[in-house]
Amino acid sequence: MLKKSLELLRQEAAETGTHTLKRSLSAFNLVAIGVGVIIGAGLFSLTGIAAANHTGPAVTLSFLVAAVGCAFSALCYAEFASMVPVAGSAYTYSYATLGELFAWIIGWDLVLEYSVGAAAVAISWSQYLTRFLAKYDLHIPAQLVMSPFETSTLADGSVVHGFVNLPAILIVLAITAIVIRGTQGSAWVNATIVALKVSVVLVFIALGWQYIDPANYQPYIPANTGTFGEFGLSGILRGAGVIFFVFIGFDIVATMAQEAKKPQRDMPIGIIGSLLVCTVLFVLFGHVMTGLANYTEFKNSAAPVAIAIEKTPYAWLSQAIIVAILIGYTSVILVDLLGQSRVFFSMSRDGLLPKIFSEIHPRFQTPYKSNVLLAALISAFAGLVPIQVVGEMTSIGTLLAFVMVCLGVLIMRKQQPDAPRAFRTPWVPLVPIMGILTCLLMMFSLPWDTWLRLFVWLAAGLVIYYLYGKKHSKLRLAQEQAKVKA
Repeated sequence: MLKKSLELLRQEAAETGTHTLKRSLSAFNLVAIGVGVIIGAGLFSLTGIAAANHTGPAVTLSFLVAAVGCAFSALCYAEFASMVPVAGSAYTYSYATLGELFAWIIGWDLVLEYSVGAAAVAISWSQYLTRFLAKYDLHIPAQLVMSPFETSTLADGSVVHGFVNLPAILIVLAITAIVIRGTQGSAWVNATIVALKVSVVLVFIALGWQYIDPANYQPYIPANTGTFGEFGLSGILRGAGVIFFVFIGFDIVATMAQEAKKPQRDMPIGIIGSLLVCTVLFVLFGHVMTGLANYTEFKNSAAPVAIAIEKTPYAWLSQAIIVAILIGYTSVILVDLLGQSRVFFSMSRDGLLPKIFSEIHPRFQTPYKSNVLLAALISAFAGLVPIQVVGEMTSIGTLLAFVMVCLGVLIMRKQQPDAPRAFRTPWVPLVPIMGILTCLLMMFSLPWDTWLRLFVWLAAGLVIYYLYGKKHSKLRLAQEQAKVKA
């Protein structure tokens, strides 16, 4: 199995100059990047969906189950990030442990998490913006906020067909412009957004706590309906798989390793710190939300927090919540675009993707051509494809990456036990094994059609690998040249 050595990865991490990424991120920036994408779209929408369809008030337990799975994976990510401070996250780690083919699979799989996820969030951003503006009698034509495959019934009863989701396209392009200017500027924008989002979450918890109705917690774990995933213990597991999307973010910190000022120290802080902060906030958030309103009221609602806040004297906060959602979506798109371009940067430098994805801007020292190409792809997807197409693919793709990282730690401890590690995952092999089992448990709790879409996506990626990536792999070409010389 063709693998990249740790020595080669460390050489790449030590490179400097105009053709490398700029080291500008501190531990605080990394925590903010992680929190910025974790506290976002999912918290304000999926929490209510999970409670209404799967968990009831026990959505807090689903948060804990998902957090435990993330924690095991986070510890493994932190070890790899301290050993191999190179852009690319799970892709790079898999290249060093499982080999080139598995690395390609993970790199292609991460597109589901970053690009497809960013497109989905951009579509939701557009929907919430439309709802927010409507409160002030500002209306965007319905044809310009839907894909061509969607229809809408207007107030007069007429049905119109969508043309393009223009706000979704514009938000992707606007954030791409920020990303191209450099991670330091992007980190500053993200830190500002994070401060606003965390403030709104804290205000909701503080104001809502005093109006909790204990009756809404009865029963805390509703009885199973007889169908797997509909309440009961299986509902908590299904709920954890559904809201796992909410926790996606700490792994994106790992894609920024080559831009961290002190990666061996700061990467573990950024990864584990962002996860801890968000877990505490999520459990409190879910507890207050299901305490303010009965979980059945969140059925088919994309804005459960607005429903909950109406149970208090602070109904005026509903507009503020929409603003928070818009802010949250914005930072999620920003970090997704950062993460995806860095994964493609690493794959391109290895020869598995065309060189254009790793060309660096002479001034901003960012992979600007990759950013532009990704913006075109993601904005087209956001503007022309319905949101239901993406579904739970983002979650299952991320869970698969987490399984690979945990497996990689086990392999590296066996094959290279004496390699320098600024951070060591504790209790190996227990922690990696538990990470693998927990993530697989959440994956198997997802619907079968999500698995089908994953297999189709991976099959398409393998075709690209064998037609292009394998033939242009720099590591493979170097080994073939060495054999010829020998």
